[in-house]
Amino acid sequence: MDETNCGFRSVEQLEGNVGYLRLDAFEDPVLCESTVAAAMTFVGGTQALIVDLRENGGGKAPMVASIASYLFDRRTHLNNFWTRLTGKTQSFWTRDSVAGRRFGGNKPVYVLTSAHTFSAAKEFAYDLQSLKRATIVGETTAGGAHPTSEATIDDHFAIMLPWGKPINPVTGTDWEGVGVVPDVRVPASEALTTAQRLLRDKLPH
Repeated sequence: MDETNCGFRSVEQLEGNVGYLRLDAFEDPVLCESTVAAAMTFVGGTQALIVDLRENGGGKAPMVASIASYLFDRRTHLNNFWTRLTGKTQSFWTRDSVAGRRFGGNKPVYVLTSAHTFSAAKEFAYDLQSLKRATIVGETTAGGAHPTSEATIDDHFAIMLPWGKPINPVTGTDWEGVGVVPDVRVPASEALTTAQRLLRDKLPH
């Protein structure tokens, strides 16, 4: 975790008091709570936030709730996950309290995506988009939403079988097969400059 700084590659204050957070992985929040608190406290006083997930390959689902907790003012239902083996559904909510400074639930948030955005990163973008908490800018993500396990058929073949699925409390579905579709579609290479332009038009000068 120290070598990758828990996935936090860059935390900056951009022109116009806009926070920028490049996150390349969603790591274990138990191990990374102090890093999350430091990063989110740094951007807590900015007037808008850009979360860059263009190189994020995913990771641990609990980190989604950990970071999202800084972006809401009250406890918020983010996602559900149904498991085939048990038939049970687990709910994921933002935390009642956080270790650092909250960004808050009213200031603009933009999430940057690419075709490489995967796993927990897709859930983060989908959850915030469904709750109308963030504007997604960039490319449609990969479409996989259902976790799978390998089952051997014979000496030459195996299949991947899904064993669970997310069920978003707002949409009632997930991004399987379709990906997270951006609100503003642009090539990934143009996502950051596009978000900055949109914010310049939106924020007071």
